Amino acid sequence: MRKRRHFTPEFKAQIVRLVREDKKPIAQVAREHDLDRGSVYEWVGQAKVDEGGGAPEELTTSEREELQRLRRENKRLQMEREILKKATAFFANEKT
Repeated sequence: MRKRRHFTPEFKAQIVRLVREDKKPIAQVAREHDLDRGSVYEWVGQAKVDEGGGAPEELTTSEREELQRLRRENKRLQMEREILKKATAFFANEKT
């Protein structure tokens, strides 16, 4: 099994350009650059969505990033709330 690789947005954009402008098949571009065909397919599809060509329910890259940020923030706030609940209960028990 191969180690998971991470690619920059610039690299992904370059691969998308190869598929679109050079009219190369996704499988060929993936093979030439030692990439997973499914990943290249996703990058091309996401580029279409980012340009406004996707279905209404599909999220752009910036919307996905915001959603991830909001989920992390929500998780942090829930943890803080639980801590405050426990602290309140602790101090309420100490007074009695």
